Amino acid sequence: MNLKTKITTGFLAMLLLVLSIGGYAYYSLRQLDRSSRDVLKANLYSIELGQRMLKSLDQLARKPLADTAGTAAFVAALQEESRNVTEPGEQQVVSDLQRLTQQLQQHQRQAQGATKTGQASPLGIEAEPYQLGGLTYQMMALNTDALNRKTEAANLRADQANRNLLLFATLAVLLGLALVGSVPEAAVQPLRKLTAALDHATERNFSASIPQESHDEFGQVARAFNRMLGQLREYRTSTAAELITERNRAASIVNTLDEGLLLLDENRTILLANPVLCELLGMPPEKLLGRPAATVRLENDLFQAMLRPLDAPNREAAVAEAPLLHISQRGEEAFYQLAVQDLVSFNEATEKTEFVGHILTLRNVSDFKKLDQVKSNFLATVSHELKTPLSSINLNTKLLQDERLPADERQRITGYIRHETQRLQRMVAELLDVSRLDAGAGIQLDVQPTNLADVVSFATATVQPQLNDKQLRLEFHQPPRLPEVRADVEKTTWVLINLLANAIRYSPVGAALTVRVAVAGAFVRVSVQDHGPGIAPEHHDRIFQRFAQLPDKTGYRGGSGLGLSIAREFIATQGGRLWVESELGSGSTFSFTLPAVA
Repeated sequence: MNLKTKITTGFLAMLLLVLSIGGYAYYSLRQLDRSSRDVLKANLYSIELGQRMLKSLDQLARKPLADTAGTAAFVAALQEESRNVTEPGEQQVVSDLQRLTQQLQQHQRQAQGATKTGQASPLGIEAEPYQLGGLTYQMMALNTDALNRKTEAANLRADQANRNLLLFATLAVLLGLALVGSVPEAAVQPLRKLTAALDHATERNFSASIPQESHDEFGQVARAFNRMLGQLREYRTSTAAELITERNRAASIVNTLDEGLLLLDENRTILLANPVLCELLGMPPEKLLGRPAATVRLENDLFQAMLRPLDAPNREAAVAEAPLLHISQRGEEAFYQLAVQDLVSFNEATEKTEFVGHILTLRNVSDFKKLDQVKSNFLATVSHELKTPLSSINLNTKLLQDERLPADERQRITGYIRHETQRLQRMVAELLDVSRLDAGAGIQLDVQPTNLADVVSFATATVQPQLNDKQLRLEFHQPPRLPEVRADVEKTTWVLINLLANAIRYSPVGAALTVRVAVAGAFVRVSVQDHGPGIAPEHHDRIFQRFAQLPDKTGYRGGSGLGLSIAREFIATQGGRLWVESELGSGSTFSFTLPAVA
């Protein structure tokens, strides 16, 4: 049996004994409590009723014929007693009391009748209260004797319970003393042997093994320690060539790591810098090794950023909150994550663990950063592209709920919803193409001669419910003869709807929107003008960047600018250009050009 089982068995026995003591004590108290409650209910209550009956009889003895109130109080107490008969012979006494009480009540009625007719009162009525008193005393005596017997029995049970509890407590104390005397010794004696063997090992005497006297946990420790001593003996006999080989192998591992590795001693002197770190710092190893880190940090900004968490009061929090290090490497942007670890070593002279330095690593997380950015871009693109058609479908659905709407208008709105649904389906397919923009995979276009008037007509019809909801007026201007353009119809329509949706969003209620189509040399220009808050000139280029946020709260209230960045790429891919003309407080005009068909 192993030591754990022995200790567990002993404690389980102790726990079982304690539970037995507690259970028996609880059972004894419940029995005593039940006995006391039975006594109170069965006997003490009957004695109390008898006292009330005697008090009524004392009052009745003075006026046996006229005191009907005393008789009523006696009868009430007697009825309570008849429902609380618990002792042998008590029922017979109660029955006699009830019989005499009925005779007394009958005599009282006869006496009251005789008084009214002038006849003589019945004889013997004065003796009945005394007879009732005798029976009442007899009933009280029965309950008093029972009360004494039950009290004596309860005392005997309490004495027996005390003796049993004392016996259990004695057994628990003896068992506890046995465990105290055996368990610590069983645990400490093998530890003494292990301590002696460890003392010999620290003196480089690896022959002092521990005798394996048992198969418990300490026996397992002894076998493991003896195996360790054997390995130490083999280690001492290893040759210097093997040690050099191992050292060279460790150096090769450090030098071939794909992470930057920096090793500092307790005084922050550079002990090791692998080739990856030297390349990132742009410094050769001879300018790093052996130099104080405080001197090198003044010469290199990246080295300064690496050492900054070491100076923070809470270094772990500083490392966790440190931003990714942005490093340009071979003409490409790379992101590195800093990690700092303390190095500790056991000092045999002081027998204490001491701090001996720091190890800092730079891990290349560029691939993870790119994946996270692609995921964020894709989710933002999905949200932005689906917002406009869903809003149009929502507004048209609300219009259909109006029962006053004519049938032809319902048909027209249903057509809008169908068109927007089809557009959503096309957008879902196009989102995969949009997600390839940053990767440089290009956009698949279906360029063909296109009439921009049809594109404008479809786009304005799509946003008409939003115009009506905000009470905006749409003005459209185009020349009589408008040449066709080379464009992808779907993507050009998407760009125009996006510009119209932005103009509607930032226009005040009741304002006017103007769409102009004009020839501009070899191109055709389409403009959307609104009367919104306008955009400051310094933000004209920024709004076309993805995830751009404008700090000026009084100016353009745009979100991330994702829709405009995608729109610009769609137009640029078709050979055109998208830009904005705006100032704060004077509205905005977004324009794009497409090449005209020659």
